[in-house]
Amino acid sequence: MAGGGDELKLLGMWASPFALRAKLALSFKGLSYEYFEEDLKNKSELLLSSNPVHKKVPVLIHNGKPVCESQVIVQYIDEAFPDAGVPLLPSDPYDRAVARFWAAYIDDKLLKSWLQASMCKTEQEKAAAMKETFAAVANLEAAFKECSKGKPFFGGDAVGYVDVTLGAVIGFVRVGEALHGMRLFDASRSPLLDAWLDRFAALDAAKAVLPDTGRLAEYAKMKQAEWAAAATN
Repeated sequence: MAGGGDELKLLGMWASPFALRAKLALSFKGLSYEYFEEDLKNKSELLLSSNPVHKKVPVLIHNGKPVCESQVIVQYIDEAFPDAGVPLLPSDPYDRAVARFWAAYIDDKLLKSWLQASMCKTEQEKAAAMKETFAAVANLEAAFKECSKGKPFFGGDAVGYVDVTLGAVIGFVRVGEALHGMRLFDASRSPLLDAWLDRFAALDAAKAVLPDTGRLAEYAKMKQAEWAAAATN
């Protein structure tokens, strides 16, 4: 379905930013695929057999062979289909290493502390987690300046690996603003990332797969209620 006799299947969940990374990579590469929406409370046999270690989405299945973990999938898509769409990883080895470093930083520092803040029981704990989150934002703001070299994206003139990695959380950035009046990137604290977010979200390849903010907000409220209920038990 990807062309040239390749068959691509993606197992995902619509609200998962990790599954969205794979969707974004496929969209920017212009690849067609068959999508399977997973019920994470009742996981399919295909998911369990394709990712027996973590049993999580996303999973990309290319000609019957499964590839797991969102960042690994994005790299695989770029390497397996080098002539499709835009190249996501830089051709220069050093630039490629830098891109991989910042993509890992997004998961290990930014998303980890941001998710922790949303699950904190006290305002003091939340404030501490948000302090870590905004410290990570400051580092990513500096990284954007370094990587973009004055151009529109982390990848330069075109979207690259770090853009796709961070772009997958745009929906939840908008939800945070809608529900709590808090924008993760803003014009005063992180003007480069603030402008980047709107620029990335306006791209046709991104608009084709980014989830609806209203629907995502309802999902976020449901998850927060579940976490709150679990915390009281």
